Amino acid sequence: MYAAQLARALRERAGAECFGLGTPVMREAGVELVGDAAEIHVIGLTEALTLLPRAWKLMGRLTEEAARRKPCVAILVDAPDFHLRLGKRLKRLGIPIVYFISPQVWAWRTGRVRQIRRLVKKMIVIFPFEEKFYRDAGVPVEFVGHPLAETVRARMSREEFCLQRMLSPRKPILALLPGSRKSEVEHNLPGMIEALRILEKDPRARPQTILAAAPGLGAMDFAPSLRNAPEVRIIENATQDAVAAADCAIVSSGTATVETALLGTPMVVVYRVSAVSAMVLRRLVHAPHYSMVNLLLGRRAVPELVQEDFTPERVAAETRKLLESSDARERTRRDLAEVRLRLASPSPAGAIGRAAEIIAGML
Repeated sequence: MYAAQLARALRERAGAECFGLGTPVMREAGVELVGDAAEIHVIGLTEALTLLPRAWKLMGRLTEEAARRKPCVAILVDAPDFHLRLGKRLKRLGIPIVYFISPQVWAWRTGRVRQIRRLVKKMIVIFPFEEKFYRDAGVPVEFVGHPLAETVRARMSREEFCLQRMLSPRKPILALLPGSRKSEVEHNLPGMIEALRILEKDPRARPQTILAAAPGLGAMDFAPSLRNAPEVRIIENATQDAVAAADCAIVSSGTATVETALLGTPMVVVYRVSAVSAMVLRRLVHAPHYSMVNLLLGRRAVPELVQEDFTPERVAAETRKLLESSDARERTRRDLAEVRLRLASPSPAGAIGRAAEIIAGML
């Protein structure tokens, strides 16, 4: 999504033609795709092992195309395990490298920052605390703001949403956001549903529950977890309206927590990966918080229940606090308003516009 926006902005500012690894939304933005990003999209260390042969083949294809076309700059977007390896090959070809959407080296595998310093001509970051981290490490860096801070808005009021979805605006609404990938849904949704079963036992805490489906996911992806579950309405193509209308949300840790914060909806953050991935990650992750909301604010503003802490009982208890206490919801909303301020772009051009200006200056 961000790469597509950046490609449009570069074409408008500099007439740039882009090719590379991407998704259909990037093709729609005018990027010529020579590789499908879906080939390398998984969450977890053990899960990634199955993709290695495909990843190496894809990397070879991209390197050959770069050698043939001789682009004046390469823009790496997130996906560090793939892109840092690809970046080495591109640098050997003499192609300057920009990194947009930083790897989370400040949280885990911090040693990668030395590789980034050798590799990257400019790091463009979307979280404010990343700028100091990279500057202290000697990496040329600029914070441009978070693109979501300019785009995340509800299109309708709570009353309009409830009328359209046949919900009561006078009764509490709970939104479930189990993740944007099937593997995340498989790990996170069952625990959310078990928490919902506990809430359903108490008539005072019984919410109207909606599940905001991420793009590319549909009813069939949720069916195994929703079988014999309390009533859950699946909302497709209206995530921001659904979250904005909710009194609170149970959210899988990731970009969805940032969107939920920008919409001002109190949340309980959860996450689970495979047992093997969790065992390895515990030795590698050194961040004080898992949730981006808490990392941005430097304090525990929202509950975060990860791995063995992600139990139906604890999720239900934290959710009940928010559903039953208007004071608790209001305190959380004040914290979330601070998140929006911190993510705002310092440039009149906005986050994507400023990133395009930086890159256009290198062409």
